[in-house]
Amino acid sequence: MLSYRHSYHAGNHADVLKHSILVQLLAYLGQKDKAFQIIDTHAGAGLYALDSVHAEKLGEFRGGIGRLWERTDLPPMLAAYVAEVRALNGDGTLQAYPGSPWFSQRALREQDRMRLFELHSTDFRTLDSYFGQQGKQCKVFADDGFANLKALLPPPSRRGLTLIDPSYELREDYSRLIQALKDSLLRFPTGMYAIWYPMLAKPESKQLPRQLKALGASNWLHATLSVRGPSPEGFGMNGSGMFIINPPWTLAAALQAELPWLTAVLAEDEGACHTLEHEST
Repeated sequence: MLSYRHSYHAGNHADVLKHSILVQLLAYLGQKDKAFQIIDTHAGAGLYALDSVHAEKLGEFRGGIGRLWERTDLPPMLAAYVAEVRALNGDGTLQAYPGSPWFSQRALREQDRMRLFELHSTDFRTLDSYFGQQGKQCKVFADDGFANLKALLPPPSRRGLTLIDPSYELREDYSRLIQALKDSLLRFPTGMYAIWYPMLAKPESKQLPRQLKALGASNWLHATLSVRGPSPEGFGMNGSGMFIINPPWTLAAALQAELPWLTAVLAEDEGACHTLEHEST
């Protein structure tokens, strides 16, 4: 049974890392007139109310988007991300946080397509109510995103971004992710793939970056952000990572410039840190 609900964590430090990078990937795809396709394998509910019982229970958004909301010194990449969140909060008050589908939909042009997958029944109904009535441009499925990649890749335009962001509650999420990427890269080696993962004490989480590098992609980027040191008991998520296959050539320089600033602003203790590595051949 699926129990994970992103509504408890929306707008936290992990979302800041993931979505600030996503905004850059989408802008890059939109630089050419040729159509592109977005696939979101674990789309969630799509939009989140920050005054909901779920969001208020943990209040994680206060240590994420909340710390950026009133800043007047945002560097360019983070300014672009916060501007997108502001577009959802028209009166200037931080009341709602967008999920990945919202950012993606904002970037779509008439010729582009988006395919969203979500298995949690409640989140699917919410997702479908927001994004399911847009005809052929956007389709929403109560289905397994991993299992559907084979049918959607490569897209007719041979341009696209696949965002893979499972809950990692199930141990098999890790192995299924690697297998799905192996299959996808065989079918669509030039596609862009963005993988988010939590930094946990679990061996599967620690091994995932090495497994992603071992896939053999010639161009990749790996960025991590930790807002605090690991718990002595080994509990909880102290940070997260983004692994991008076939990233925009400008992304590494942007992150190199802005990750130190973001780490300092979101830090919760002296264990806060970031890493950035990339390879291009």
